[in-house]
Amino acid sequence: MGLMIKPSDLKYKYPKIFETRDDPKFTGPGDPAPFNRDDLFDIIPMLEAVMDELGRDDGRTLHLVEDILNEDLPRFVNSRGEVFRFLAGSTREFIEDHRIDPR
Repeated sequence: MGLMIKPSDLKYKYPKIFETRDDPKFTGPGDPAPFNRDDLFDIIPMLEAVMDELGRDDGRTLHLVEDILNEDLPRFVNSRGEVFRFLAGSTREFIEDHRIDPR
């Protein structure tokens, strides 16, 4: 992954689950492992992957992805692969519909 996101870059604050911090994280669009939307250590790799997929590195897009994660992601979407596809697809659609410039 190219983009590195720090907790201070994020719009929201997320809990940290230290017991699973060293467990393997997001591996790609087919990752079947459950996504923990309440764990910073699961969220950051997901956001980095989505931003890389979109080819964006701006804070405006990052915060848009976070808003979609926190406000629009259905509870039945729970594997990392499903979450990735939902976030990337929804964000891409929103950007195209609203013609959002990365600046």
